[in-house]
Amino acid sequence: MKLLAGKVALITGAARGIGKAIALRLAQEGASIAFTDLAYDDVARATENELIALGVKAKAFASNAANFEDTHHVVDEIVKEFGHIDILVNNAGITRDGLLMRMTEQQWDMVINVNLKSAFNFTHAVIPTMVRQKSGSIINMSSVVGVSGNAGQANYSASKAGMIGLAKSVAKEFGSRNIRANAIAPGFIETEMTHALTDEQRAKWAEAIPLRRGGSPDEVAKVTLFLASDLSSYVSGQVIHVCGGMNT
Repeated sequence: MKLLAGKVALITGAARGIGKAIALRLAQEGASIAFTDLAYDDVARATENELIALGVKAKAFASNAANFEDTHHVVDEIVKEFGHIDILVNNAGITRDGLLMRMTEQQWDMVINVNLKSAFNFTHAVIPTMVRQKSGSIINMSSVVGVSGNAGQANYSASKAGMIGLAKSVAKEFGSRNIRANAIAPGFIETEMTHALTDEQRAKWAEAIPLRRGGSPDEVAKVTLFLASDLSSYVSGQVIHVCGGMNT
C-alpha cells in the first residue's frame, strides 16, 4: 500500500522547482494533490497534467499566497473539491537579495509577505479542517539561512527563521489535536535559480558542502514525504536539514 493513499496534500508554489518535485513525490505515494501558484498558466497546467498522469486526482489553483482573504477562499474551494486536507506544505517563496544598508522597504516587505505571511495565511486557513479531522501534518519549507543567516539575505533569512518559529509554535499549540508541524531547511539545491549561477560560483558552493555537491529537488521531496506520512508519526516541532552537511 502506498504511504499516502487516501490523503489530500495542499502544496503552495508548486508549479515548478522544489514545490513541483514535492507534488510529484507525494502523488507517487498515492496522495491527491491540490497545489497553488500565482497564476494558472501553461507551467501550472503542465504540472497539473503530469500529476494526473500518475493516476491521482490533482488540480491547480491560482492564489496570491500573501493575501489573507484570497488564501482562505482558495482553501475553501480545495475543501469543497477534495473533501478534506491532510497535508499542508508551505513552499511558496521568493528572494529579493541585497545588502541591508541598500535594501528597500519594498524588498523587505515583499519577501516577508510572500514567504512568511503566506505560511501563516495557509496554516490559519487549513487548521480548522485539521482540528475537525483530529489529524494533519504541516510542513514549512525553511532554509539553512533561516538557521544560520546569510550576508545579503537579511529579508530572506528572517522570513525563513520565522517559518521555523511558526512550525514550532503550531506543533505546541495543536499537538493535542494530533496535528504535527515541522520545518525543512534545504541548503544548496539545484533548481532553475541556481542554474543561473556561473560554473565558478557553483564550484565555490560545492567546496563548502561536505558531500561536495548540490542537492536535488527530489531529495527535498523525499524528506517532505517522510514528514507527511505516518513514518514520522511521533516527529513534531522539528527542523530537518537537507544540506549535504553544510550546516553541521
